[in-house]
Amino acid sequence: MISLTTQLAARTQVQALPETKKAAESGAAEVPTADEVKPAASVTISGAAMKAAANEKTSNSDIDDSGLSDNIKNLLKMIRQIKKQIAEKQAEMAAVMADKTLSPEQARARLSGLQSALSALQASLTGAQASLSKAMKDMSAGDAAKAASLAMK
Repeated sequence: MISLTTQLAARTQVQALPETKKAAESGAAEVPTADEVKPAASVTISGAAMKAAANEKTSNSDIDDSGLSDNIKNLLKMIRQIKKQIAEKQAEMAAVMADKTLSPEQARARLSGLQSALSALQASLTGAQASLSKAMKDMSAGDAAKAASLAMK
């Protein structure tokens, strides 16, 4: 997996493959050099996206540096991700309720879908927290306290 950092080039180009069909039809044996090949796609990564990627990496650095087992670390990261998704769904629900351009039926339909997604996320959070609690039973008191404090953030 590639790690994004702020030192990543802000512009990346993907080279197109030489057109072998034209070369075969013309009977020419020459193949274009790398300098002659035109980029097939160009990707621009904004500074904000690079900062978000760096923040995502540092947001779990306290978990990574905790010295806890990998299973506990993964559960803590999962709990944080689910909490983030719950906050996003709640913000979407608030936006739908504030949107006066929607008819009452449209608003109810969207809110119903968001409520279903929110319920599923809350069930996932409960399951992840139960798994963490079960895994913490085998830990020392200090490690359990550390895991609990990391789960609260």
